[in-house]
Amino acid sequence: MKTVFTTCPLCEATCGLELTVEGDRITRVRGDREDEFSKGFLCPKGASLGALDADPDRLTAPLVKRDGEFREVTWEEAFAYIDERLKDFPDRDTVALYLGNPVVHSLAGGLYAGPLRKALGSRNVFTASTVDQMPKHVQVGLMFGGVFSIPVPDIDRTDFVLVLGADPFSSNGSLWTVPDAPGRFRALQKRGGRFVVVDPRRSRTAQAADQHVVIRPGTDVFLLLALVHELFAQDLVDLRDLAGHVTDHTVIRAHVEPFSPDAVAGRTGVAAETIRALARELAGADRAVVYGRIGTTTVEFGTVASWAVDVLNVLTGNLDRPGGAMWPLPAHSGRGPGRGKGFTTGRWHSRVKGHPEVMGEFPAVTLADEIETPGEGRVRALFTIGGNPALSLPNSARVNDALSSLDFMVSVDPYLNETTRHADVILPTPPPSRRDHYDIAFLNNSTRNVAKYSRAAIPLEEGRVDETDIFFRLATIFSGLGPVADLDAVAAFQLAELKKKAGADFEPEGETREERLLDLKLRTGAYGISLRHLLDNPHGIDLGPLTPRLPEILRTPSGKVELTPKPIVDDLPRVLAALRTPETEMVLVGRRHLRSNNSWMHNVPALVKGKPLCTLLVNPADAVRIGLADGATAQVTSRVGEVEVLVEVTADIAPGVVSMPHGWGHDQPGTRLTVAREHAGVNVNLLTDDLRIDPLSGTAVLNGTRVRVVPA
Repeated sequence: MKTVFTTCPLCEATCGLELTVEGDRITRVRGDREDEFSKGFLCPKGASLGALDADPDRLTAPLVKRDGEFREVTWEEAFAYIDERLKDFPDRDTVALYLGNPVVHSLAGGLYAGPLRKALGSRNVFTASTVDQMPKHVQVGLMFGGVFSIPVPDIDRTDFVLVLGADPFSSNGSLWTVPDAPGRFRALQKRGGRFVVVDPRRSRTAQAADQHVVIRPGTDVFLLLALVHELFAQDLVDLRDLAGHVTDHTVIRAHVEPFSPDAVAGRTGVAAETIRALARELAGADRAVVYGRIGTTTVEFGTVASWAVDVLNVLTGNLDRPGGAMWPLPAHSGRGPGRGKGFTTGRWHSRVKGHPEVMGEFPAVTLADEIETPGEGRVRALFTIGGNPALSLPNSARVNDALSSLDFMVSVDPYLNETTRHADVILPTPPPSRRDHYDIAFLNNSTRNVAKYSRAAIPLEEGRVDETDIFFRLATIFSGLGPVADLDAVAAFQLAELKKKAGADFEPEGETREERLLDLKLRTGAYGISLRHLLDNPHGIDLGPLTPRLPEILRTPSGKVELTPKPIVDDLPRVLAALRTPETEMVLVGRRHLRSNNSWMHNVPALVKGKPLCTLLVNPADAVRIGLADGATAQVTSRVGEVEVLVEVTADIAPGVVSMPHGWGHDQPGTRLTVAREHAGVNVNLLTDDLRIDPLSGTAVLNGTRVRVVPA
């Protein structure tokens, strides 16, 4: 028996865990009380890591489909088969790549997903970003010049937080790494601060808030623009130390003139005086911050809404200021010159619908178009890495049909699930305990600068292939080096090129390829620490609170914050037209639960036991009007589909709005998810509409789907 300290890989919070390991099993999971960041905090997902790790349904060897049946093969056979089949697709644009959310939860994904994309050489790249956060990437790219330059709330030093479309008490942050979010919000209140939540649902966060503002789904953009309007109207604009770092802010006033509180009140359901009071409180707080998340990004105007969030932070002088919205400085990143080329989209366009590329990818909603539509460049092969697009993409009935029509499909995934059942080859990744861990992605969004690394708690079994080698082997196949290329030689060449680019005059250290690459990034990073530093500090290293980073964080040609990017300003007339269009239909929104994270964890008994999590929340007044009873079944219909779902009548959801969680629907044939099948739930994306997107980012509109609800 031994004790191992690691970082939880199951959400964005990066909580420290203390694992008790006996032989090849995790027998106990506790929060690491000495962790420099999470201080012992543990949520139900983290507590279930041992059960998830030992899930008997996890695949342990590659599967190849022959005569319609999956059969175990050796890794050598699987890679040889992939290499042979890929020769049937000499036009690489006929091969698509889909990268799912789990990719950013692994060190291998963080280090090697980019090179894998490059090796494939296809323009048909799709990721989970366009069913999640892409509007934020586009907005910060246009304003600050870098698509990953996302400022986060400095929660530990603020006096006031305005939260829109987010439930950090359930998620512990999203695009915001903040372990024990509930504790940090309560600490804010204890020191005399306040936080306000804008949400159509009385979420866990809204229940704890000092004020809950109920809003019509999809209208956050109108509220945000009205708040900007009021900062000017009430003479509340105060840039403080930002004046020399932003372009002319006064032109914004004319752009938001039509969005007065009186003009947006009827459309949003938020009273004009409430909007004016929020503007005064935001501007009057010594240190304040606005934070918007999934409810502000997976909507029709996600990019404009994301822009308005940071415009508010700028106009109140709270960007790049302690207690406001600040940029982390992770250990693996360096500092910059404060100027750059800026950010653009549309370098190429999708074949069928002409969608512009964003960050080198197309909207995930158009994947089915590219598979189904005949013609030159039609996608006939697909590689999915850690994603479950059969459940996570809008109009998923169509997505499933499209996947089943492919000529060849490979999935890198530990489960035979709703997506991978369509594959010809499944390459299973090892369980969390067998992987080294460092959060490349999430430390970029951390509410405090920290660094943590942990080696695998349990050695990889003989005959298994680690995730890094899977990425490398696929990359050698994609690049024409074949399925038996010398991976050590390939890795050494890659490392040498990166050393040269970084100007490093030392030999990176580490036991594995990923460790040596990480050591290079750390030693050439902002703090000059090494992999050895992290290994010697298993509870992490505290690098201090967030510090101001203007202007060095910027990559804009002007070297300033570009407050009025043309693509966003040009989209405002469309926003205004929507404001003037009445919306009376019932609408559907999603929701997050503390025991769930997309479709990943529904095969763990402890996370699905008890009261059903996949229900349709219905307001009591709507239930009476429609004739629905608590515990009964409702039929919900949208433009693209129809489902029957268990009803939960509750005053926690606003009238005219119903809610279903994301990631359920585990009743598909051909899967091996024993527990999940017993708690199948209903796939909300049978209802979401693949024709509705935010055009600036290509992001699916998953919140505010128009539906009809009747008794089943």
